Amino acid sequence: MLKNWCAAGRLMLKDMDLEDMAALKVCLLAMGTLLGLSVPFRWKKPAALLGSFLFVGTYLPLMVRLLECLTRAERET
Repeated sequence: MLKNWCAAGRLMLKDMDLEDMAALKVCLLAMGTLLGLSVPFRWKKPAALLGSFLFVGTYLPLMVRLLECLTRAERET
């Protein structure tokens, strides 16, 4: 079943354009905000720390990939 979900996700990504990706990101941001608001006060600091690590751990590789694409696009033009 997980293979089917992954295959469907890959197909969806191939069909997505920039606006679709932006809408997905806004949706995930809204969900994260709502989840953050629902965390009890005593757990806010650990949740913020975990969120910070997850953000940095995912943001850096994405930005490295973007910079590689930018340099490749400059070479091709």
